[in-house]
Amino acid sequence: MTHPSGSSDINSPHGAEPRDTSAMEKPSALANLSWQILLTMGLATIALGVVIFAWPKETLQVVGVLFGIYLLVTGVFQLAAAFGTHVPGHLRALHFITGALSVLLGLICFRGTLQSVLLLALWIGFSWLLRGIMMTATASSAPAMPARGWMLFFGIMSMLAGVVLIVSPFTSIAALTLAVGVMALVLGVVEVFHAIKMRIEVGRLAPGTAAKRRRRPLFHSEPHPQH
Repeated sequence: MTHPSGSSDINSPHGAEPRDTSAMEKPSALANLSWQILLTMGLATIALGVVIFAWPKETLQVVGVLFGIYLLVTGVFQLAAAFGTHVPGHLRALHFITGALSVLLGLICFRGTLQSVLLLALWIGFSWLLRGIMMTATASSAPAMPARGWMLFFGIMSMLAGVVLIVSPFTSIAALTLAVGVMALVLGVVEVFHAIKMRIEVGRLAPGTAAKRRRRPLFHSEPHPQH
C-alpha cells in the first residue's frame, strides 16, 4: 500500500520507523572493552609493584641493562646524525662528542650492576638538578608568572632531590626503586577499582537498553493507511 506522500510502508508497518540497533550496540561494546583494558592495566601494574618489592636488586639490574641499551641506541643515532648532510658544520662536533660519550657510557653499563646503577643514579640526579635550577631561575626572574610560588617550590625540591642522588647514588636509587614499587601498587589498585565500578555500571545499563529495544508503542496517533 502506498502512503499519500508517495512512500511505501512495507518495511515500516503502522508508520513506525526502523530502529538502528547497531548504533545502540556500539556504546555498550566500547564500554565493555574499556573496563577490560583498564582491569588488565591495573593487574599488570600491581604485578610490577609486587616484582619490585620481591626482587629489588634484580629489578635494578634489569633497569641498569635497559639504561645501557638506551644510551647505546641514542649514541648511535647521534653519531649517525653527526655525519648527515642536513646537519650544520658547527653542530657536527657536538653531535659526535655526545654520541661517542653516550656509547661509552652504555658500554660501561654492561660491565656490571654497580656501574649501571651508578650511572643511572647520576643521570637522574643531574637531570633533576638542572631542571630544578631552570625552574627556580625562571620563577625568580618572572614575578608576574602564574603559579610562581608552586613553580619555585618544585624547582627547589627538584634541586634537592638531584643533589641527594648525586651525593649518595646507591642508597637514593634503592629508595627511588621502592618508591616506584609503592606508586605502582597504589596506581594498580585504583585502576582495578575503577574497572570494577565501570563493569557494574555497564551491567546496569545493559538491561535498560534491552528493555528499550523490546518496547513497542501500544497505540498510534496516526490512522492506518487502509482506513
